[in-house]
Amino acid sequence: MRIGLYPGTFDPITLGHTDIIQRAMALVDRLVIGVAINRDKGPLFTLEERVEMVKAECDAITAVTGGEIIVHPFENLLIDCARDVGAGVIIRGLRAVADFEYEFQMVGMNRAMDDSIETVFLMADARRQAIASKLVKEIARLGGDITRFVTPPVKNALIARFAQPEARPKAQKK
Repeated sequence: MRIGLYPGTFDPITLGHTDIIQRAMALVDRLVIGVAINRDKGPLFTLEERVEMVKAECDAITAVTGGEIIVHPFENLLIDCARDVGAGVIIRGLRAVADFEYEFQMVGMNRAMDDSIETVFLMADARRQAIASKLVKEIARLGGDITRFVTPPVKNALIARFAQPEARPKAQKK
């Protein structure tokens, strides 16, 4: 069985992520979506909320395409997570050259730790290349339309989160 691991923080999951998930499903028998616990990034959504969003999006994908997707939160090294889930391949999405530079370093380190696990890069679909969770959150926080970047349930979760007083933009001092 070919098992792939697609890791990320998914804060929130975007149409760019789901594009990579759908395309990765053609390469593996089982795809594990590794939802990273990354305290340094200060996620907008809790781990539990992100896992639930990813599960809902993946359920919609498997309902159409079939296949097996497992959502797996992790906090250890990516290479250790890949070993834990039995993945022989790590799937990474690339949007731009800047992504490649970072990913290139990561692949080198991961291969130094375990050269039996390959990394496969999937280029973002041209219609999805500009989508980044960070930018989607910023657009949503400032009241912009994020319809083209996320599914309706994710859009609603973002709107609800930014409707909370502690998530609203702070007034700038003059």
